[in-house]
Amino acid sequence: MEKSAASRKSDAKKSAVKKTAAKETEAKETAAKETAAKETAAKETAAKETAAARKTAAGKTAAGKTAAGKTAGKTGAKSAAAKQVPPLKRQAPAKKPAVAPKKATAAVKGVAPAKTVAPKPPRGESRTALVRRARRINRELAEVYPYAHPELDFENPFQLVVATVLSAQTTDLRVNQTTPALFAKYPTPEDLAAAVPEEVEEILRPTGFFRAKTKSVIGLSKALTEDFGGEVPGRLEDLVKLPGVGRKTAFVVLGNAFGRPGITVDTHFQRLVRRWRWTEETDPDKIEAAVGALFPKSDWTDLSHHVIWHGRRICHARKPACGACPIAPLCPAYGEGETDPEKAKKLLKYEKGGFPGQRLKPPQAYLDAGGKPAPPLGAG
Repeated sequence: MEKSAASRKSDAKKSAVKKTAAKETEAKETAAKETAAKETAAKETAAKETAAARKTAAGKTAAGKTAAGKTAGKTGAKSAAAKQVPPLKRQAPAKKPAVAPKKATAAVKGVAPAKTVAPKPPRGESRTALVRRARRINRELAEVYPYAHPELDFENPFQLVVATVLSAQTTDLRVNQTTPALFAKYPTPEDLAAAVPEEVEEILRPTGFFRAKTKSVIGLSKALTEDFGGEVPGRLEDLVKLPGVGRKTAFVVLGNAFGRPGITVDTHFQRLVRRWRWTEETDPDKIEAAVGALFPKSDWTDLSHHVIWHGRRICHARKPACGACPIAPLCPAYGEGETDPEKAKKLLKYEKGGFPGQRLKPPQAYLDAGGKPAPPLGAG
């Protein structure tokens, strides 16, 4: 039996209601799922952030403990000082230290290096590296001063030992200008041993400390006459027994009068080997031992000449001519003196600056190289 129109209409309404309810239920379930997913994601994000925060906090704590360990006992003082000190102004960038050029000579053109001290070489320079650097410096100086020689005029061992004693606290030039008159009047140890002290003092007056030097040269002359038959001994242990003769003087005599290797540790030598960090010793005997260990014994005498010549001509005590120095790339003290090449050139002394040398009668090799003999006493 067919349903009435009213019944069909009622069934349609019920079906529509059911569909609407089903859709609402499905929408609610979908919304619930999305909410749950968002909450889960939020929880995961929060967990990650918490873990990262804990890790960061742990790092800061460790760093704080380290810093606290280094600054223990200073926090209170710094806090008090901070209250009184005004905020710091912005500082200019630090200047870079001067670096020695590859080859610093007076002829170098261009911009001059900065006038600051070059960085020190690492304290951990190995023994092998030190030996190589020291020997290379000596080789470079040998090329610059191939004619290096003792700058005291002498014709025999007696004249050399006397001249070396007289060179204390004065220049070799002044000694060379004084000894011609001395040796003309007293040519042998026997003659000087019998001299009248006052007459010798008058001759030696220009050298300074002339009374003490007179006593020394007369005393050593008497010792040579009485103990060595008027001859200068060729052994270190005998030379140092003579009045006024120490190890430095003895090595000058041994190396230049007898051809026996020795290191002459004068003021120039001491200054330069410390600037080059060959040694930190200050006692002459210890310097002699330390430097001697860096070179073969056969190099000792010429090494002394090279270093002393360089100290007198370029690497001066007060204002070294760094800009004209041939060993600048090897020198840890580069920058202590004038680094501008043109200004440094004006600081050069003796033949390097066009001035006469210290000897009145220099070796021929020196003259052939353009060196000029010194003028005699009273000649200007």
